[in-house]
Amino acid sequence: MANILKSLCVAAALALGASPQLQAAVVVSSKLSSESAMIGQMIRLLLNADGIATVDRMTLGATPVVRKALLTGEIDIYVEYTGNAGFFFNVASDPAWKDLQKGYELGARLDYAANRIVWLTPANASNSWALAVRRDVASANKLNTMTDFGRWVSGGGKVVLACSAEFANAGTLRSLEKTYGFRMQSDQLIVLAGGETSATIGAAAARTNGTNTAMVYGTDGGIEVAQLQILEDDRNDQPIYAPVPIIREAALKANPQIAQLVKPLMESFRRETLQQLNARVQIDGESAQAVAEDYLKSLGLLK
Repeated sequence: MANILKSLCVAAALALGASPQLQAAVVVSSKLSSESAMIGQMIRLLLNADGIATVDRMTLGATPVVRKALLTGEIDIYVEYTGNAGFFFNVASDPAWKDLQKGYELGARLDYAANRIVWLTPANASNSWALAVRRDVASANKLNTMTDFGRWVSGGGKVVLACSAEFANAGTLRSLEKTYGFRMQSDQLIVLAGGETSATIGAAAARTNGTNTAMVYGTDGGIEVAQLQILEDDRNDQPIYAPVPIIREAALKANPQIAQLVKPLMESFRRETLQQLNARVQIDGESAQAVAEDYLKSLGLLK
């Protein structure tokens, strides 16, 4: 009897040793913004379709909350923006952040060296601050770039800009003025409480108090709907904030296919693409998950 029990124990131990360990589910998260949640849902759906179990932790919090959760291992992957690494590592003045590829490479190198966080493929789009002019005004005055805008304002163009106090006073507007050689007077600024871009876009669309220009983020969903035209930052004054999935190295090693799964998705994004997708969530009221699923199917990445 003792020999039989011993044999059974050995057999059980061998069976357990031969069984594959259960793979931990990948915790996919996002910031509070609809864009972050929408791309996060796309990533989660792609992983699920490839047989990788996931946990949905979307809209976890603002940047510091989500960033801390990644570094402490509470989540595994979320979409960051390249230019933010300048603040994470106290090198915001580095000119690399004004170039998508250079900023991506610097951020990826710093984050991996310090935290073993891997940056995956970035989108070819930026959600940085920008100015957008009503299309009728842009057409009438031949405004396509910030250089055009600077020339227009300096020449007496009747501009009224809706923006936030932070944009007006924290250096962004002053930097644009210096780079493009113009100066906004106080009576040309409408500083809105809270300063959400939905409010600035709405003011320009409704021509509130003569507003014809709005502070925006480059991929805002309301830009197209409001018939605004973004002015190209042709002298690269502003940092690039390109969406980029970042993942803990341990999670990527456990599921190395993730890098290739998200690559075609991120490469599909352009500024206009994200504007259109964001409009479906921000303006039309569709859920981030529904838009994510529909977009993946349109690309042939999801059946």
